[in-house]
Amino acid sequence: MADEQERLLPIANVGRIMKQILPPSAKISKEAKQTIQECATEFINFVTGEALDRCHKENRKTVNGDDICWALSNLGFDNYAEAMARYLHKHREYERERYRNNNNNIDNNNQTLATTSGDYKDSEELHFRIEEQQVRQVENGQSLAPLEFQFIDKGKGSTSEPA
Repeated sequence: MADEQERLLPIANVGRIMKQILPPSAKISKEAKQTIQECATEFINFVTGEALDRCHKENRKTVNGDDICWALSNLGFDNYAEAMARYLHKHREYERERYRNNNNNIDNNNQTLATTSGDYKDSEELHFRIEEQQVRQVENGQSLAPLEFQFIDKGKGSTSEPA
């Protein structure tokens, strides 16, 4: 029983999502939450399994968002695939913007370091300070490389690079 509960989505999260769509006065039974919990978990496993099969066929070890969108479409959930692709695109745009802002902060800090480089013996020490700052950025979960993504070409099941 405990092993089965560990593989399911958290019941509190399921209940919270269910409450969002219902009127405030509505009550949800424990059995209803458990049923939705099991169904949602099964759906996620089904879609993820399809995406994982694709990754295995392509000799890849990591399932990404594009694989999930492809799996949804391949399984006949085109409406979900389209919505997920839009969300994924917006998320990646947001991450790219965050990256740009972080790089602007690094550039500003690098300019500050460069203007105060009289404190440093040579440019090698300045370069080390800049690298040290970038390492701290990675340790804090901030990305340094821009994100790349692919669009799903609906109907063909293939991917193509954005223009």
